[in-house]
Amino acid sequence: MTTEQQAPDSSAAFAPTTSRMMIGGESVDAADGQTFEVVNPATGKVIATAPLGGREDVDRAVAAARKAFDDRKGWANWAAGKRGRTLAKFADLIKKNSDELAWLESRNGGKPIGGARGEIIGASLVFDYYGGAANKVYGQTIPVSKPGLDFTLREPIGVVGLIVPWNFPLLMAAWKVAPALAAGNTAILKPASYTPLTAIRLAELALEAGLPAGVLNVVTGPGGTAGASIAAHPGIGKVAFTGETTTGQEIMRLAAGNVKKISLELGGKSPNIVFADADLEKFARESPYSVFDNAGQDCCARSRILVERSVHEKVVELFAAATRNVKVGDPADEATEVGTLVSFKQRDRVTDYIEIGQAEGATIVVGGAAPDDPALADGAYLMPTVFDNVTNDMRIASEEIFGPVVSVIPFDTEEEALRLANATPYGLSGSIWTRDLAKGLRAAKALQAGVISVNSNSSVHTEAPFGGYKMSGIGRELGMSALDLYTETKNVFIDIS
Repeated sequence: MTTEQQAPDSSAAFAPTTSRMMIGGESVDAADGQTFEVVNPATGKVIATAPLGGREDVDRAVAAARKAFDDRKGWANWAAGKRGRTLAKFADLIKKNSDELAWLESRNGGKPIGGARGEIIGASLVFDYYGGAANKVYGQTIPVSKPGLDFTLREPIGVVGLIVPWNFPLLMAAWKVAPALAAGNTAILKPASYTPLTAIRLAELALEAGLPAGVLNVVTGPGGTAGASIAAHPGIGKVAFTGETTTGQEIMRLAAGNVKKISLELGGKSPNIVFADADLEKFARESPYSVFDNAGQDCCARSRILVERSVHEKVVELFAAATRNVKVGDPADEATEVGTLVSFKQRDRVTDYIEIGQAEGATIVVGGAAPDDPALADGAYLMPTVFDNVTNDMRIASEEIFGPVVSVIPFDTEEEALRLANATPYGLSGSIWTRDLAKGLRAAKALQAGVISVNSNSSVHTEAPFGGYKMSGIGRELGMSALDLYTETKNVFIDIS
């Protein structure tokens, strides 16, 4: 794939490129030759074409991945330390090419370039972490009742399918590819159709790092064909998916055919619980970015602010003031904090929710419309939006909007706050704000969510497990926990009687 290395003066300056999939170490077109257009949501202009992969392409990728896995001198049979050193080199190449990758990500998804740079560096750190983890996948020795030696082996599953979303394309790919490869698997990565460009470049860098052909394959195309084929394919032993809950449910159904292992990171409707004794200024200063970062397109977004009634008005005032200071603008501008939504279709969806909220009786305090700057008229922009006078049963408070919209809901007691926080089918993340750490710990234990912060909005740490309760998913990514997703445990008993 051809791409410019340096930032142009304008986000519209890129000429369209032609991208190809990576299968078995070769850049290839779709088997039937079909392509689709990739659009920059900040300009509405086509920036690339990509192969419209389908079932035949997935078959080709599975065959290549299987061949690489079965190679007696191949990736799965390398010494773990050698795999780790190769992943460390891979991490270094991602870092060295971070500017190129960041501009691809920014143009492809409408991300502010500053945020995109941070995500690419984050992806390199994930590969670096699992490079170090590759030779630390341990088994156990187990005392058993019969005379003998009982021990376990941790072995790779084989060929794994990795389906990633459009909101954090390369970072989410790293979360899955890095531990899967560290454990010795071979992989087929399917990026979202909105944002395929960095995944294709990642596969090129994998070969440059020394990964054998077929270890990392990339198939581009829609979820209904390429994604469904991966989920159902009998030659794939595990599928990992990040995306919306309804798609996750369909992947579970498709994976049942060969009872493949699955891990799912799905939707969220996370609470930001603010008690009256909290540092309200710190909350207001930091929390707009917990919901408006990436234009609110984040499954961890704290899209419900549950605030103790005695400080409700003050919190709304402080949060609204902080929201007005968030800079919405051209993703290519270094000062921009919030760029566009990923597409005009997504903006229309979020705008529909804003209209629903008003019809339900909620009040817009800030935002609610596209910016009035003529320079932004061609992009899928939407101003950060704060709703007050919201109840927990309104659709804007109960359904995942996936856009820059937050609802403020008052409560009277600690028990009510926790009841409201848990009154959702989701359980991914959340924050608790209080100076009373005993109260904070009680609330953290009571929240039905997988990732919780106290006096912070920080959910994600490369070294710590990440995942959700209830309909927010199955399994834990990141940290050493992620290696459990990509290994089989084999028990061996040796009779010494």
